[in-house]
Amino acid sequence: MRLLLILIIAEVSAVDLEWWKSALIYQIYPRSFKDSNGDGTGDLNGITEKLPYLQETGIDAIWLSPIFLSPMYDAGYDISDYRQISPEFGTMEDFETLLAKAKGLGLRVLLDLVPNHTSNESEWFIKSKKGDPEYSDYYVWADGINACTVGETQPPSNWLSQFRKSAWEYSVERGQFYLHQFVIGQPDLNYRNKKVQEEMKDVLRFWLDRGISGYRIDAVNTMYEVDPKKFCGRYPDEPRSGDPIAVEDDYNYLKHIYTKDQDETYSVIYDWREVLDEYTIKDQEYKIMITEAYTDLEHLMRYYGDGKRNGSIPFNFSLLENIRKDSDAVSIKRIIDQWMENMPVGRTANWVNGNHDQSRLATRVGVDRVDAMNMLTLLLPGVAFTYQGEELGMTDGFITWEETQDPQACNTDDPINYWKNSRDPSRTPYQWDDSPNAGFSTTNGKTWLPVADNYKDVNLDAQMKANKSHYQFYKDVVTIRKKDVVRKGRLDVRAVSNSTLVVGRMLPGNPAIVGVINLSNDTEITDLSEFEWLPAYLIVVASGVGCEGISLENGAIIRKDKVVMTGKCALLLQSLCATTKGCCENNK
Repeated sequence: MRLLLILIIAEVSAVDLEWWKSALIYQIYPRSFKDSNGDGTGDLNGITEKLPYLQETGIDAIWLSPIFLSPMYDAGYDISDYRQISPEFGTMEDFETLLAKAKGLGLRVLLDLVPNHTSNESEWFIKSKKGDPEYSDYYVWADGINACTVGETQPPSNWLSQFRKSAWEYSVERGQFYLHQFVIGQPDLNYRNKKVQEEMKDVLRFWLDRGISGYRIDAVNTMYEVDPKKFCGRYPDEPRSGDPIAVEDDYNYLKHIYTKDQDETYSVIYDWREVLDEYTIKDQEYKIMITEAYTDLEHLMRYYGDGKRNGSIPFNFSLLENIRKDSDAVSIKRIIDQWMENMPVGRTANWVNGNHDQSRLATRVGVDRVDAMNMLTLLLPGVAFTYQGEELGMTDGFITWEETQDPQACNTDDPINYWKNSRDPSRTPYQWDDSPNAGFSTTNGKTWLPVADNYKDVNLDAQMKANKSHYQFYKDVVTIRKKDVVRKGRLDVRAVSNSTLVVGRMLPGNPAIVGVINLSNDTEITDLSEFEWLPAYLIVVASGVGCEGISLENGAIIRKDKVVMTGKCALLLQSLCATTKGCCENNK
């Protein structure tokens, strides 16, 4: 069967099978992208309206954060029905229109699957709570401790929710506790029940049948908890983490050895890969799967596969988690090398600068480093992800305690320090122009989150019209990313000093590409002579906002032994001819 699969796949168009290996995937947070009906909340028709912008920018695929039916306790990550569209986003017809227009523009569509938990308003959970035999074990249920009297019942273990306080909630109706590793309204599914696994495979197939090109899988490393059979039928307490700052209700107070990274998780991911492989054959297009797990490198690499079975692309959050305003070239190179050196042979890398759960790129690393970080993700080999607004250098918005929507912040019960846990600032509406509500909505009332205060200056329309902008630089680099030298070429990353990072891509028969980043505030002179595969002269093909002077503008010719760059300049250079003997040899 496996040999037959290989033979069939070999007949599929190479273009469709290879698209994902160098894809530029744009994450859309639907509530904040574009409001088409003036109700203050983004929707599917708003996304459809803006698809031409994404196509013109050079995006290969869009990934939509959850659009499924949900009571929205956690912004759609609490799903009550995986097969329906939430009314605030539109209808199934709206989704099919979006999908058709995207395909017409050459854009692929990925959906966000949330497999760890459902909403407590899901029909599955309602039936499970009632003890329906078919659904009784769909969720993680457990008896409390000292359960002789309901009023004295204690949770089955000390496990904590990622949103603070106990991860167990008592159901009077069932007389047991259910597990919720996130908000109370998000009961954890029980993947030790094979019926649950089959249900989720059917969900995968439902949307693949409609023509999507793959999935981003949410919080995969929390899908399994330790098997209680190994502990006399009970769930064991987790040990203290030793974090001196965390208090007893905080998630970081414990070391999560029983609720994360369980071995059984990987086989489920490998099973899902096989489902997607069915559709790779059926649709003659590779179906991509990206998994989200905040965990250590060893656990992440297992998601790629086990040598016998293929898996997913595990999100690489190393840039997102480790690079800040003071990171130097040596530390950035070390972060890049770590992933490339630990990734299994023959697998595809990926690079992430931000997402809807983290402070925005420009806020974390500084607006003056936005071009540098965008160029990095676009030049490095593999899949690149852009969270909406990163191409503009959008920063976090300010959200008051009264305006806060995020349960992770609300659960702190702290109107003073809530912002430390809030994800709302990175979810403010996209800034299209300087009109009211930044062109996001025509509502006369409030948008679901307020637009960031700087939208008058930081918006797409202004950056398209400017002589130089983050967006224009981003688009120029995306154009170069499409070339074979970036898609298939050899990687050469060097920290030539603490403040200067160089990323080179070389492919015989193609002009070489080299990105040079000056992280300091001062003008730096960089000698690229040690890059022996570069010719003597290079042309500027993308010039960041920090690059000042005619000699650093697009089209300028630069000697490789004397690259003079102003402070915080990100510069993309290309050789004047292919890296073979001939014109480049004569250009030395």
